[in-house]
Amino acid sequence: MRPPLCCLALVAALLGPCLACPSPCSCSTKKNGRLLAECAYRELQEVPQGLSPNVTILTLSANRIGRLGRGSFAEVPEVQSLWLGYNQIGAVEPGAFSSLEHLKNLDLSHNRLADFPWQDLRNLSGLQILKMNNNRLAGLPRDAFRWLRDLRSLWLNDNELTTLAEGTFDQLPSLSQLQIFNNPFNCSCKVFWLKKWSESTSVSITKGGSTLCAAPARLRGRPVTDIPARLCVAPSAQLTYLSSLDGAETREGLTLSLHCSVAGSPPPEIRWRIQTSGRRLEIHGPNVARDGNAKQGRERFLVFKNGTMAIPDFSKEDEGTYTCLAVNDVGTRDVSVNVALAGSRNPAEDLLRDDPHAGQPGGQSCSKGDETDPSGIGEKLVIVYHVPRESRSGAGGAVPRIRLGMLLLALGVLLCC
Repeated sequence: MRPPLCCLALVAALLGPCLACPSPCSCSTKKNGRLLAECAYRELQEVPQGLSPNVTILTLSANRIGRLGRGSFAEVPEVQSLWLGYNQIGAVEPGAFSSLEHLKNLDLSHNRLADFPWQDLRNLSGLQILKMNNNRLAGLPRDAFRWLRDLRSLWLNDNELTTLAEGTFDQLPSLSQLQIFNNPFNCSCKVFWLKKWSESTSVSITKGGSTLCAAPARLRGRPVTDIPARLCVAPSAQLTYLSSLDGAETREGLTLSLHCSVAGSPPPEIRWRIQTSGRRLEIHGPNVARDGNAKQGRERFLVFKNGTMAIPDFSKEDEGTYTCLAVNDVGTRDVSVNVALAGSRNPAEDLLRDDPHAGQPGGQSCSKGDETDPSGIGEKLVIVYHVPRESRSGAGGAVPRIRLGMLLLALGVLLCC
């Protein structure tokens, strides 16, 4: 007597998930109803095909897999735990993991990864454990893990990391365990942030004593979290300029000179950012050679090695904001001055009348150091073209003699941060 068709359908429904199992693997249903595909220690050179789409645990550890392609896991979209440790994986094609939206545990440890398609992690927001230890990773993007809001455990130990960008772990609110030991860290001030972060975080940094400096020589063997604070000082910047040219007379255009003084450890690099109505540019380093000639030919803005910038024949087109940036491995500081041209018979009275908050002339610098400026407003340097009466009334078409002056119009307190 044949069994009813409904019974056959029920049996097929119960056993179906277990039947779709490639020959190298063994498949079973766990007590919690999850389907396990056990494919470890099978000498596999690639991810086997023919897996059931209902697989939630896939074990591929201790094989000889060398590459993961874009469609390697297309058959198992429901997988939650994927174990790939102790293989020979040296290449991962972008998109290999991006479709595994239910993934919670990913083990890629003990492979040959020197690079990884970090954008694949964008869709793995539910990931809780990520093991990438014992690979060949030499660097990480600052935002590599920014999408992993549920990540609790991150293993990066035993790689070739020499530095970590500040903020690498800032967007991991659930992180409780971090392993970064046995990496050849270069303990420049680029990793000084790790010292401050480790002192304030609740994350357990496993085997912190083994997180040692490999360079420079004077710090070799010393814990990364023990970099001397005196070696890494955030930069400060001060912008100075000539605040008065009263009494000077000239028939030529004005050369505006700004000087940026910086301090910090390591010594900061000086950059200039210029914003006018017609242009925006940033100048990294000097563009004037030791002999006084511009390196790129005729430069509009002349930047010298000592931190001075000069703008010959300053005109209305050059009005705008001039910012000096001090940059080192610890951070960046900037200080700005707003420069404008004005003309008036009595410029001091005009400027003070137009701005009731203006202070008295005489300030000569803006600075940024350790204090905070609540106003957030820079000083304004107004270059005043003052034409004397006798020059204006001259006859015969004579060229007027122009008297130049500068007036500092204070819009707030001196810049500090």
